[in-house]
Amino acid sequence: MKKIILYAALTVVVSLIVNGCERDKLPIIDPYPVEIFEPASPQKSNDMKLYVHYMPWFETPETNGGAWGQHWTMANKNPNNMDENGKREIAAHYYPLIGPYASGDKDALEYHLLLMKYSGIDGLLVDWYGTRDLYDYPAVKRNTEVLMDVAGKVGLELAIVYEDQTLRAEMEGTDEKMAQAQADMKYLEANFFNKSNYIKVDGKPLLLVFGPQEISSPDNWSTILSVLNTKPSFLALYGHSGATNTAATKNAQGEYIWVDATSMDTKYAAKDNFELFMSGAYPGFHDFYKEGGWGESVLSSIDYADGATFRNLLNMAKSNHVDMLQLITWNDFGEGTMIEPTEEFGYSFLSELQTFSGISYNTPVLEDIYKYYVLKKQYPNNLKVQSALSQAFYYFISLQQDKARSILDEYKVN
Repeated sequence: MKKIILYAALTVVVSLIVNGCERDKLPIIDPYPVEIFEPASPQKSNDMKLYVHYMPWFETPETNGGAWGQHWTMANKNPNNMDENGKREIAAHYYPLIGPYASGDKDALEYHLLLMKYSGIDGLLVDWYGTRDLYDYPAVKRNTEVLMDVAGKVGLELAIVYEDQTLRAEMEGTDEKMAQAQADMKYLEANFFNKSNYIKVDGKPLLLVFGPQEISSPDNWSTILSVLNTKPSFLALYGHSGATNTAATKNAQGEYIWVDATSMDTKYAAKDNFELFMSGAYPGFHDFYKEGGWGESVLSSIDYADGATFRNLLNMAKSNHVDMLQLITWNDFGEGTMIEPTEEFGYSFLSELQTFSGISYNTPVLEDIYKYYVLKKQYPNNLKVQSALSQAFYYFISLQQDKARSILDEYKVN
C-alpha cells in the first residue's frame, strides 16, 4: 500500500512539472499533521468561579540576557549553583516540580494552564505592573501578553490585578502618576478587555487593584477610570475600598480577600457590605524575604498542616456561599503560597482543589500533564515527537485526555 501511495504521489509531481508548474507552487505535504480541536469546558458540581492569582515575573538566563531573574535570586541566591541531584539554588523554601522557569516559556505556560484546567480552575488573575519601560515591568507586560494568548488556546479566562505601587518609582507628583495610570488603563482596554476570554462580571471587564497603595484619592480613581469606554467591575483589596470610594463616588464595587494577619471570620463578616465580594483561600505562608536578603518577613508563617489549611479555607468559602474565590497563589514562591506542584507538596493542593470543584479528574491526569512538559523539553528539536506532543496538547484541551495519554505512553522520560 505504501508503494502505491508513493507512486501516485510521484505521478502527480511529474505531471505538474511536465505541465510547466513552478516548483514554488507545488503542494507542501506535512509529514506529521496535527488535528486541531477547540477547547472544551470540564463539568464541575461546584458552580463557584475559581480564579487563581498568577505571577508572570520569573526569568531565566535564556530570557533575561544571560542572568537569572530577581524572583529566583532575590539578593543572594544563584540558581547556577546545583546540588548533586541537579536541584538549583533558588530564593524559595519550596521547589517547583519542573524547576525554575521563565514566565514567557510557552511550554511552561501550557503545563501550568492544563494543570489548572484539570483541577477545576476557571481563570487567572494576573499580577500586572503596567506599561512603563522600567525595571522588569516590560518583561511582566510581555509575559502577560503571551499568557493571555495561551490561556485562550487552553480555554481559560484571565483578568488583571493592577499594581498601582509601581507608580511610586521615579515619578514626580500626582499628575505624572495619574497620566501613567490612565495610559495603563487605555492599554488594558485596547489589548485585554476586548478579548473573548477576558473575565467579565455583570457584562463588564473585571479589574482588581492590589491595594490601592499609591493612588489613595477616590476623585483620582474616578479620573483614572474615566478614560475607559466601559467602566470595569472594579475590586479593591480587603480594607482598601475607602481609597477608591466615597458616599457620592463609587468606583470599586467591592473587595477581595488576601492573606494577612486579619482573621478570615472578620473578613467574611464584611462581605454583605459590598455589591461584589471575592473570597480567598491559600495553602499556607512561609516567605523567603529574610533568607533571601530582601528584608524582614512581611507576615508570620502560616502552617500548611498537611493540606488542612487549604482545605479549611476552601470549605469556609463554600459555607459563606460566595460566587467568586481567588486561590492565593499559583506561583508566589517567594512567599510560599504556591499551589503549583512542588517537590515538597507534589500535587496535593491541586488534588484538594479537584475534590472541592467537583471535577471528575484526579492525580493521574496531572501526572500526564507533567510528563507532557518533560517530553517537550526532552525532545526540543525532534519534529516528529514535537508534532505528536502538539496532538496530545489538542487532545488535552478538548478533554480527550485518554487519547493524549496514549500518545505520551509511546515515549519514555529519561
